[in-house]
Amino acid sequence: MRINDTVEIDEADLEENFIRSSGPGGQNVNKVASAVQLRFKVDGASDLPIQVQARLGRLAGSRLTKDGEIIIKAMTHRKQEMNREEARKRLKALIEKALIAPVMRRRKPMSYNQKKKRVEAKKKRGEVKAMRRKPVLD
Repeated sequence: MRINDTVEIDEADLEENFIRSSGPGGQNVNKVASAVQLRFKVDGASDLPIQVQARLGRLAGSRLTKDGEIIIKAMTHRKQEMNREEARKRLKALIEKALIAPVMRRRKPMSYNQKKKRVEAKKKRGEVKAMRRKPVLD
């Protein structure tokens, strides 16, 4: 499965199980296994760099098992092939999102006016608190 120009996932890394879909569907729902459960082992993916594997694990959230597998269930369509395609699209989107490295935030120095406002707010707050104190008797 091709993700982008540089990353391609081997079909052997993907495991598909066909299960019965839940919900309404008449007589078909109890007989046909149209839903797809796609399993992808994150650690076993040799094409993905370690940083991408870590981001992929975080992005997967509850879909990630303790064994390091991502499980994607697709059961929106009535046809098995369409559900299979849907599950692969979701996995591809998840991997594409993990490939984008987050941009680190750079702190800018505080401007003179910001410093001035901050100090004034602190002084004002201190004055309010000083007014609450009991007066000191000499």
